[in-house]
Amino acid sequence: MLNNSQVRFCLDQIGEMFPDAHCELNHSNPFELVIAVSLSAQCTDALVNKVTKDLFKKYKTPEDYLNVPLEELQNDIRSIGLYRNKAKNIQSLCRMLLNEYDGQLPKDRDELTKLPGVGRKTANVVVSVAFGIPAIAVDTHVERVSKRLGICRWKDSVLEVEKTLMKKVPQFEWSITHHRLIFFGRYHCKAQNPQCPTCPLLELCREGKKRMRGKVNTDD
Repeated sequence: MLNNSQVRFCLDQIGEMFPDAHCELNHSNPFELVIAVSLSAQCTDALVNKVTKDLFKKYKTPEDYLNVPLEELQNDIRSIGLYRNKAKNIQSLCRMLLNEYDGQLPKDRDELTKLPGVGRKTANVVVSVAFGIPAIAVDTHVERVSKRLGICRWKDSVLEVEKTLMKKVPQFEWSITHHRLIFFGRYHCKAQNPQCPTCPLLELCREGKKRMRGKVNTDD
């Protein structure tokens, strides 16, 4: 695994590559954000944004989502994977917000995870992006990059990856690091065909060096 100075180098390099990294899910308030993040599970942000462009015009409040039949909401998000289950969770979430939180989204992560369809990753995104509370949300990109670079161990669970990053990254950098790791994983260190030959972290990246050795052997 990388030592602290190596981790710092990686974060600085990624920061230079993606200084403007940010949440790419379109939203105008915390409620819209939690809906968007819930929809993004196993789905691209681009597709979610395409769906929420009309969804957020039709539904403004938790009451709006509950004033239509479940089948209508399902149809509104049909192009998104797992749309039946996600529509059910959205209505359950809205019902719980009205019954237990006076219709307001809670700012506490533990309270957020009580909401249907809201896991730890979603809660971390919401507290960080919507409420400015330092958090590291470990999605597929953050997990992949952290393990490829050697910041974390291959066998680490998602929660272990989060805890390791929280230890190795200063708290005031948690949120921006989360976004930069996502951008790095989404646009550079991709799941398929990562840009290893042009990566400034290649010399430190255990996975990258293995891939480049394999490429050399194949070319030979």
